[in-house]
Amino acid sequence: MIPAGNRWRSVRFSALLVIVFAIIALVLPANARPRESVAIQFLNVSDWHGQLDPVNGVGGAAVLSTYFQQERAANPNTITLTAGDAVGATPPISGFFADEPTIRAMRLMGFNIDTLGNHNFDAGVGRLRDQVALAGSTTEPGAPFSYVSANLTNLDAEGLSDVKPYKIFEVGGVKVAVVGITNPEAPGLVFPGSFGTIEITDPVAAANKARAQARAEGAKIVVVITHMGITGYDANGNAVGPLIDFANNVGGFDVIFGDHTDFQYEGIHNNALVLENRSKGITYARTTLNVDPKNGRVIDRSVVFVSPVASAVVPDPAVAAMVESYRVQLGPILSTQVGASTVAIPRSDQCGRADGRLCESLVGNVTTDAMRITYGTDFAITNSGGLRADLTCPATDNPSDFCPPFTPAPYPITRGQVLSVLPFGNVAVTVAVSGAELRTFLENGVSAMPGANGRFPQVSGLCFTYDVAAAAGNRVTGAVRQAADGSCSGAAIDLTAAATYTVATNDFMALGGDGYPNVYGRSVTREILDDVLANYIGNNSPINPSIQGRIVCTSSGAAACPVILP
Repeated sequence: MIPAGNRWRSVRFSALLVIVFAIIALVLPANARPRESVAIQFLNVSDWHGQLDPVNGVGGAAVLSTYFQQERAANPNTITLTAGDAVGATPPISGFFADEPTIRAMRLMGFNIDTLGNHNFDAGVGRLRDQVALAGSTTEPGAPFSYVSANLTNLDAEGLSDVKPYKIFEVGGVKVAVVGITNPEAPGLVFPGSFGTIEITDPVAAANKARAQARAEGAKIVVVITHMGITGYDANGNAVGPLIDFANNVGGFDVIFGDHTDFQYEGIHNNALVLENRSKGITYARTTLNVDPKNGRVIDRSVVFVSPVASAVVPDPAVAAMVESYRVQLGPILSTQVGASTVAIPRSDQCGRADGRLCESLVGNVTTDAMRITYGTDFAITNSGGLRADLTCPATDNPSDFCPPFTPAPYPITRGQVLSVLPFGNVAVTVAVSGAELRTFLENGVSAMPGANGRFPQVSGLCFTYDVAAAAGNRVTGAVRQAADGSCSGAAIDLTAAATYTVATNDFMALGGDGYPNVYGRSVTREILDDVLANYIGNNSPINPSIQGRIVCTSSGAAACPVILP
C-alpha cells in the first residue's frame, strides 16, 4: 500500500509531466512533431489487352471500374496504373475501332498512368500518337492519364513528346514518382518498322537515371511500371525471368510492377516489392505502402491480389454504356456466322497451355490448313503468338459476345470469333524456300523450348520432331509430309539446300518477326489472314480438326518435354 503522502506526490508529478509535454508541443515547429504515417495505395492490372468484357464472369471494364471506385472510397490516396499492352491484341469490341474504346474506358475507370509495351506499337507510331493524345485529352469524358517510358529515344521526333521518363504525383502530402520501362525485345515482337525511329536503351540504366532525377525533384517514393514479367520458377522454387533480372539490378525503388507474361507473383528483390498480375483483368493488385510523410521512409508494405467477380458488384453504368455503344455498331457485322465445327477449337494446346505456345493446337492446325490449302503450297507455318482466342463460340452463352446461344455440336464460328483469333490485321504471304531455310524456320520456332514463347510454330503439310535437350539451332531431328488423311506418314522432307518448297506464312514472320528468317523481299503478298481463315471455314463447314502429331518433342538429356494431356 502506497502511503498517502507518496500518492499525492505521484499525482502532482504526473500532472507536471502533462503540462511539460503540452508546452513542448506548443513550442515545437509543426514539422518537428511526430506525424502519422500515410497509407499510399496502388491499384494495377497487368497485360490488360482491352478486355472490356468479363472473362468467364471475372473482370471487364465496367466491373473493374466499380471495384476501383470502392477501393478509392476506402483510401483516396490512390494511384491507378498498368504497365503496357492495355491496347493491341484486343477483342474486336476494341480492336475494330483502333482501340479507342479501351482508351476511353481507361479514362472512365480512373487510370492515372501507363507505360508502353510491345503491343502499344502493333499499328505503328501514328496510331500510338493518336492514342496518347486521346489519353491526355482534357475534353473527352473521364479523366486524362499519362504515358511514361524512360528507355525510349527519339520520342520527340515521332511526335510523342508527351511521353516522359516519369511523372510525379502528390498523394496524401507525399511526392510519388512513377517511372516507365518498355521491354527491350519489343521491336522484334511487332511488325518491322512499327517503332519508326524510336530505339530502346538499357532498361536498368534508364530506370536508375530516372529514379535519381525524380528523387532530385523531391520524390519521396519511387515506383517503376515495367513491361517485363516472370517466366517461371527454377528448381528451388525461385521466380525467374526478365522482371526478376531487372529488379536485381536496379536500386532505390520502393515497388516494381511487372507485366507481359500472365503470372501472379509477389516477392522482395533488392529491397523492392516486386509484383505481377494475371493478364486481362483476371486479377488486380491492391498494393499499400505506409509511409512516413516527413522522410519518405516505408514503414510497411503489402499487396493483395483481388479477383474482380462480376456478380459481386454493380458494373459502372457509365463504362457499360460506353462499351455497349460500340457493341451496337459491331453486332450486325461480327455476329455473322461463317461456319461451324464438329468439335470445340480452343486457343489452348494439347499440353493445356492456355496461350498455345508449347504444343500443337487445334486453332493452329485450322489456321495453317487454311493458309496451305487456300494457296496450294507445300507447307504453312504461323507463330502461336499471333493466335489470340478460341475459334469456336463458347458453349455457355455470353450475352456480351458476338455468338448465338446454341447446343453443341456443331459449334458455330462467327466473324467476331475469327477476328478474335487473328486481331492484328496480318496478311498471308507465300514464298519459295530451300529445305535448309525451312529447317531454320522450324529451329527458330522451337528455340525457346521448354519455355513458352510466341514464336512457337503451328504447321500444316508437315510433321517434325525436335530434341528439346539439344542446343538451340540444332534441335530439329527430322520432318515428313502429312499424308492425304492428315497422318504423319508421308515422305521424308529434305531439310538441306538441295530441295525447294513453297510455304505460306504471315507477313510479320516473313519480315523477320519473332526471330524468323526475313524472306519478305521475295514473298508474294496475298489476302488479309482473317479473310483467308473465314473463307476456308465457310467452304469446308462443318470442319472437323484433330491433333495429328504434327509437332513431336523428344529429349536426349535433362530437359523435359511438355506433358501432353490425355
